[in-house]
Amino acid sequence: MMSLAARSGAFSPYMQATAFAVAGPLKPLVPGVIVKAEKLLMDPKKPYLCRETLSGQSPKTGPAVTVSINGCAGVRFAHTDIRVPDFSDYRRSEVIDPHKSSQESSESRRAFSYLFTGVTAVVGVYAAKTVVTQFVSSMSASADVLALSKIEIKLGDIPEGKNMTFKWRGKPLFVRHRTEKEIEAEAAVSLSELRDPQHDRDRVLNPKWVIVLGVCTHLGCVPIANAGDYGGYYCPCHGSHYDASGRIRRGPAPLNLEVPHYEFPDDGTEAKSIRKPTTDLINDRLVPVNKKESTDLRQHQRGQ
Repeated sequence: MMSLAARSGAFSPYMQATAFAVAGPLKPLVPGVIVKAEKLLMDPKKPYLCRETLSGQSPKTGPAVTVSINGCAGVRFAHTDIRVPDFSDYRRSEVIDPHKSSQESSESRRAFSYLFTGVTAVVGVYAAKTVVTQFVSSMSASADVLALSKIEIKLGDIPEGKNMTFKWRGKPLFVRHRTEKEIEAEAAVSLSELRDPQHDRDRVLNPKWVIVLGVCTHLGCVPIANAGDYGGYYCPCHGSHYDASGRIRRGPAPLNLEVPHYEFPDDGTEAKSIRKPTTDLINDRLVPVNKKESTDLRQHQRGQ
């Protein structure tokens, strides 16, 4: 079969699987035309109005002036294709028109601005006050703790001229039964001699009884009663001397001993109720002593 295809002569190219092209000596009369493909038109980028794009359109130098009879006196360049920024969307309707005076609406615009600022400030201050009040109230003592913070003292158990110490809110509380001599001596002290001027009658409700916190105002030590150069209280830590009214007389302490808020429930002064100082946020309810209400309250607290 292969030999027959080889001897077939003119039909051999059509009987073979491959063909060969041989260049001839003849040239074409008309040269071939090359058709160029059309370029695809992409979305042209719009030039940005920035320094780089405008640098080619702006003059390289400043205005030029020539001195000549027939020449121009000056050269000016004007560009009408530059876009001017428009801020109409941010302006109020009263001031959009550039040919209209804005003084006519200045009062109303100013009043609106002041009103808006004032309302915002009031709302902000009220919100801050509410947050601060809630934060401070969260740190205050609860009602059950405040109920246990009141103590009642039997004054009849304290002899004249003696001092007794009680524990109140984890602090020592000094209760002193003064003699007539001590009362007269403390009342006669001149305020000019005191570091923290305070009269004796301003520190007591009853001249016979002095009630102070046993905490030194220097560094918080506990003074010793019936000691010191003035017969009152003496702090052994750094040598502060207090008189029988709890006023600082000598030593490094800057202030007098603190006087808590207290009351005498009855006229017989047999007992008293102590509550927290007036500097605290929440006021305690004082309980009458030696009365049925006091007994019922104590029984109720024990039952809880």
